Amino acid sequence: MWPAMITRYTPADFAELWSDATRYSTWLTVELAACVAMEDAGLVPKGTAAAIEEKKLDLDAAEIDRIEKTTRHDVIAFLTHVEKLAGAPAKYLHRGMTSSDVLDTSFALLLVRACDALILRAKRLEAAIAVRAKEHVATPTVGRSHGIFAEPVTFGMVLAGHFAEIHRGRKRLEAARAEIAVGKIAGAVGTYAHLAPEIEAQALGALGLRPETVSTQVVARDRHAAFFSALALMAAGIERLATNVRHLQRTEVGEAEERFSVGQKGSSAMPHKRNPVLSENLCGLARIVRSAVVPALENVALWHERDISHSSVERMIAPDTTATLAFMLDRATGLVEGLVVYPQKMQSSLDQGRGLFFSEAVLLALVDKGLGRQVAYEMVQRNAMRAFAGEGQLADLLCADEEIGKHLSNEEVRHCFDLKHALRHCAAVVARALGSAE
Repeated sequence: MWPAMITRYTPADFAELWSDATRYSTWLTVELAACVAMEDAGLVPKGTAAAIEEKKLDLDAAEIDRIEKTTRHDVIAFLTHVEKLAGAPAKYLHRGMTSSDVLDTSFALLLVRACDALILRAKRLEAAIAVRAKEHVATPTVGRSHGIFAEPVTFGMVLAGHFAEIHRGRKRLEAARAEIAVGKIAGAVGTYAHLAPEIEAQALGALGLRPETVSTQVVARDRHAAFFSALALMAAGIERLATNVRHLQRTEVGEAEERFSVGQKGSSAMPHKRNPVLSENLCGLARIVRSAVVPALENVALWHERDISHSSVERMIAPDTTATLAFMLDRATGLVEGLVVYPQKMQSSLDQGRGLFFSEAVLLALVDKGLGRQVAYEMVQRNAMRAFAGEGQLADLLCADEEIGKHLSNEEVRHCFDLKHALRHCAAVVARALGSAE
């Protein structure tokens, strides 16, 4: 059985995808596809697969589990149950196959379905961010480096950066889907001792999969490691977005906040609280998705043609990470759509900066006048430190500096503090980011 996923963080479609019923029905789908290919190769009687399908088997997951308690082998328990339901034709199933032919091929089908659902959700998140980036393409705000005021940006450009990262994450999911869409029906150690490559190719083709280039008893696990790494990178991108929202919602910042709905409560003790709970939740869940990467990497180094050490790991990380990331994508989309932005507070933050974020423009203006960079740097810095200490606006302090006045007029100094000039390329950057999406 797949482990019980936490219902709170499991979308309904993923609960169905990783259910015992879906797992066993997928096993049967693989067995029947292989059977049809064997029929065409003359290895089993024509019409065998059709005869089994006509019976519309009602697979009983609980009964298979009961049988497994005796066999201690899940695939044998499954085949025993199928043969009981289907009768004589079922004896031809699994001819020349090993358990991993069923397990790995069906696992690929489930991972492909999971990836398709994740890609669809990623597109929705991209669309949500794109809408907000266009909305705030010209909304000025302060950029931060090390959490400290740096230079101005626009909030649309900030969001465009998140859009680009999620878009790259989606592309990695698409690449991971292609890499994981691989199965095997090649027998006990991949030699086709009782089958043929043509049978495998036909069966897998009918399932929308490709044959593993060189299989052992299993499909190579570097493919799965790439898959879980792609999930982790998408989760990390969502976490960066959520982390920035958490900072913007801090009381002393207050430039944006999560939507706070009527009737919502922020604290059992303090009625005034409005907490960034969605963003904090996303940051926590990202740790769960990332935690699958190391076990997935460790699954690559299996002994010889196969050992079973990877199996228990995948039974846990596959349902948990795919379902959790699906939940994260849904929650992040809602977060972005409902994000409350305060442009006036962003402007207030810019005003609070006392013009310090234009220091580089003044530095470059002095260099353009022929001063050495380090000399110019020191001239601007001494005034910046006074402004930082609250002694006045940087522009005023610079205009009062006689040494700077020898090289720049007051008009030239104040020209360096042109916000529109500083942000003149932001719209083009946003357009470039949004235009990169298919």
